[in-house]
Amino acid sequence: MKFTSKYIAFASAALMLVSCDLDKLPDGQYVTEKQKDETNDKRPNMVIAEVNGMAAKMNCFGTISDDVNEYHSDFGVPAVSLQLESSGQDFVATTSGYNWFNRAQNYSDRVYTDKTGAEFIWKIFYNHMQAANNVLLSAPKDSDDPDLKIYRGQALASRAYDYLNLVQCFQFTYAGHENALAVPIVTETMTTEELESNPRATVQQVYDQIMNDLNEAIELLDGYVHGAANKDKIDIHVAYGLRARANLLMQKWADAAKDAEMAMAGGSPQSLKDVSSPTFNSSTVSSWLWGIVITPDNEVVTTGIVNWPSHLCSFTGNGYTTLTGAFRFGNSALYDLIPATDIRKQWFVSPEKTSTLIDNETVGGESVIDYFGLSPYVNTKFGAYQNTFGNSTNSSDWPLMRVEEMILIKAEGEAMSGNLTAGKATLEDFVKTYRDPSFASKATSPQDLQDEVWLQRRMELWGEGFSLFDILRLKKPIVRKGSNFAASVQFDLAPESQIMIYRVPQCEMEANQGIEESDNNPAAPQPTL
Repeated sequence: MKFTSKYIAFASAALMLVSCDLDKLPDGQYVTEKQKDETNDKRPNMVIAEVNGMAAKMNCFGTISDDVNEYHSDFGVPAVSLQLESSGQDFVATTSGYNWFNRAQNYSDRVYTDKTGAEFIWKIFYNHMQAANNVLLSAPKDSDDPDLKIYRGQALASRAYDYLNLVQCFQFTYAGHENALAVPIVTETMTTEELESNPRATVQQVYDQIMNDLNEAIELLDGYVHGAANKDKIDIHVAYGLRARANLLMQKWADAAKDAEMAMAGGSPQSLKDVSSPTFNSSTVSSWLWGIVITPDNEVVTTGIVNWPSHLCSFTGNGYTTLTGAFRFGNSALYDLIPATDIRKQWFVSPEKTSTLIDNETVGGESVIDYFGLSPYVNTKFGAYQNTFGNSTNSSDWPLMRVEEMILIKAEGEAMSGNLTAGKATLEDFVKTYRDPSFASKATSPQDLQDEVWLQRRMELWGEGFSLFDILRLKKPIVRKGSNFAASVQFDLAPESQIMIYRVPQCEMEANQGIEESDNNPAAPQPTL
């Protein structure tokens, strides 16, 4: 019997949990530095709690509503990643039924009154930023305490991460848009009055803030390595990785390659054997530099279905994918581009309904494909919790940065900075060793190598939230026609189509007197066939 035919009572069930606090910005609810210092003398663990709070803000339910039955796409940064993936060209899903991200797929979430679109992204990253700013108030720049220096470095890098996401969601890419309006800059020293009248900064100003934060973070975190058990914390390698991303976006190619190499020292790629079974569900593997560590008692897990495995994992025993058939598929056009010798072709069920990752696996005496009702192009990349097919506990970790991404940044940065030979060598060494022994770069120019890296990113990072950002960074079109997208969303978009980015949400426009209607991004019509 196909698993997808089983009755689902959970969709209407009331789920009991305590939601994350909604931190409405601007709020100005900051105590003075003197008060913080006095409190820290009495309660030193308070700063640690604030640091832990930064991690918690990335993985919580209740950002846009505390009613668990209202938005099942409200589960933190992993939900933002699935939303952005749904807006691209490689991440396919049903357009109806239980696809909670269908509004991102058809771009109807670009309306600035849509709570699941701009408002959700805005609040996720500004709430996380507020947590970082709270740490910065507790860990002043002039502190000599070695622990406070680390906490400050982590907070600065966290804030830079937020800006990196916000600036790419709410404005086109850095190159050519340096003077365009992006997002307001919020720092720990701002007064209530400043927060309530805080205009959109330019793209250049936001990147200046990002680089200032990361430069200081790298200085403060020098020598600090978080260890395998604490990958939800930022260490020196993650800070370098974030700066590598920023430099790549600014087309500072040599700097991007150098920072990526520094980040790579924090891990090693998953081997060909490692990725020959469903994986990408645990931060303990060698390749994860940074991730969201999710435990069974976390509120997004106790909801049962308001979490990323429910929407993405094809092997969960309790999710929208397997219980309703709302699977996530790879684009058939991308599948056709993956060489037969590349293990990543097996990260998707073939048109003949096979994948070497699961062909010999069974559940209850049935093949995995038959038990879960898998169809062509369904992803097999993301394993169930504890690598147990049908596990009903959705407590899998979420990747935020992997060493494989850093290797690809290094290859692109080397080639685009004038060293094509080095870029090809970096790319070939990674792919041939870890993914496709038959790979050979055919690039004869830096731009050729850049496109090869882009294809590698599309394959390697599929589903992890990079797809739309890469399209925007490289100024590529979105091509869905002639693929397995549903007919209603099988449209193409020209490079830098206005609909690709979000508008400043209505909630911010109403709270922030510094942004007028004329300051917002232009409205754009929903794409049509």
